[in-house]
Amino acid sequence: MTNQVAEKRPSNASRDSANWAPSVDRLSAAGVEGAKVDSVTGKRVSGPLQGFGQLWQKTFTVRLPETDLTPQQLIAVWKGDFATFWPKSATFYAPLAGIAPGEVALLDIAPVPGSPVKLSTGVMVLYADDESFTFMTPEGHALSAWITFSAHRDGDVTIAQAQALERPSDPFDELAYLLGGSKLNDRFWRDTLTNLARHVGVGEPVVDTLVVCVDKRRQWRYVRNLRNSASIRTVRRTLGAPLRLLTGRR
Repeated sequence: MTNQVAEKRPSNASRDSANWAPSVDRLSAAGVEGAKVDSVTGKRVSGPLQGFGQLWQKTFTVRLPETDLTPQQLIAVWKGDFATFWPKSATFYAPLAGIAPGEVALLDIAPVPGSPVKLSTGVMVLYADDESFTFMTPEGHALSAWITFSAHRDGDVTIAQAQALERPSDPFDELAYLLGGSKLNDRFWRDTLTNLARHVGVGEPVVDTLVVCVDKRRQWRYVRNLRNSASIRTVRRTLGAPLRLLTGRR
């Protein structure tokens, strides 16, 4: 983690140092099993300060009136079964140590529905306590982001929330984001919260979405993020899929 990132941690989290990931120069996914591709090991983290595109804050919330779970109990469920709440188009390979500060997870995500090739990337657990946890993206991820999952009470009702502070990582990802990637991403998190709510007994979950453009400027000094782009790597693999099928290569 760079000093710049360490100084700009998400403001809605506790300042207990034991809940924060230790500073690292390069990430390692050695604690993850099951993923066919590790495109994270050796990369640095890259949060919204290091992204290229416009800066967005997206907040997704769902009320859970049909459950007696406290916020702490809900977060325990969310952490323990995190991968099961994702849409079927994506796979989350959790670290063996679980969702804990400093741990790295790997992801396979279909860039568009029906894609024959998955976008392989990951996240680092930047922060975790008994009421919230925050992921930070690595270099090459389509979004340079902090994503915080939390729970709180509104009267007698527990509310689950996912909030992302994100910039598309490079010009290619910014274009894809504007041409529909943003809406696909929104749908991903709405589906995730819907699955979580149904898991804890809510029959007809309603996910509320709030999207705010925090900064319309593009950070041209980060145009070189293109060199690590997982999105470009995925496009190359998609275009080369027929040839690999004919030659037997992977």
